Amino acid sequence: MIRLVNFGAVAIALFLGAAIDQRSGAAQTPASGGPVNTALIEDLVAANRILAEEGVLDSYGHVSIRHPTNPNRYLISRTLAPGLVSADDIMEFDLDSNPVDPRGRGLALERFIHGEIYKARPDVNAVIHSHSPAAIPFGITQVPMKPVFGAASFLWVGVPVFEVRDVGGPATTMLIRNGSLGKALAATLGEKPVALLRGHGDVVVGPNVQSAVRRAIYTEVNARLQAIAIGIGGPINYISEEEGAARDKMAGGEAEARAWELWKRKAMGK
Repeated sequence: MIRLVNFGAVAIALFLGAAIDQRSGAAQTPASGGPVNTALIEDLVAANRILAEEGVLDSYGHVSIRHPTNPNRYLISRTLAPGLVSADDIMEFDLDSNPVDPRGRGLALERFIHGEIYKARPDVNAVIHSHSPAAIPFGITQVPMKPVFGAASFLWVGVPVFEVRDVGGPATTMLIRNGSLGKALAATLGEKPVALLRGHGDVVVGPNVQSAVRRAIYTEVNARLQAIAIGIGGPINYISEEEGAARDKMAGGEAEARAWELWKRKAMGK
């Protein structure tokens, strides 16, 4: 009889402990920021497809947008090749990059890039991380990336280079796998629209996903053109600070909408 009572007490204790653990786990799951307009989800999907179509994203890389009604949440695809992303793949995260409703889906390993940039930059509503191929040489040499044509004039403010070894030590995987690395990358980006990751790719931000996509595409194009200009030799007549600042004032608007319409139609087939 005593053994039965003891087993019963143990069973009760285990049951209560499990219940406490479940409540604790539930408390750690962030609440949703609320419903999101399907048009915004469609644009996020389109951004992934556009950047894959334009050769900026390959099998890897990711695009996110800040939640439209809760600035402490963001939306990004589950881990998936960008060219395959659909609306059903979009997930919601808090700024510590915890999923709201994981449902067993794989999470983007470098999602901390997005959460930490959103924490540091309230002006940013879209973040792109890519392995933009032409940009990589400018992160591993002493030649700074500078704007060589008007569409990339936003680069006039400078393009910093993030060195992950300065934060993670000499034997990192080069991936932004946690919040501390993401925070350090956000600090390197500062107030600029683009930062390079040494031997890895770049991160591009914008006030909306259309602007961020445009910047990501023209960062890649600019890198190609700048490399060609360097190869030709002689002094290079870069876009000046004055020209860049003047063009910043006319950013967005009809020109951006026209490019977005073309890219989206090509990528989505409509």
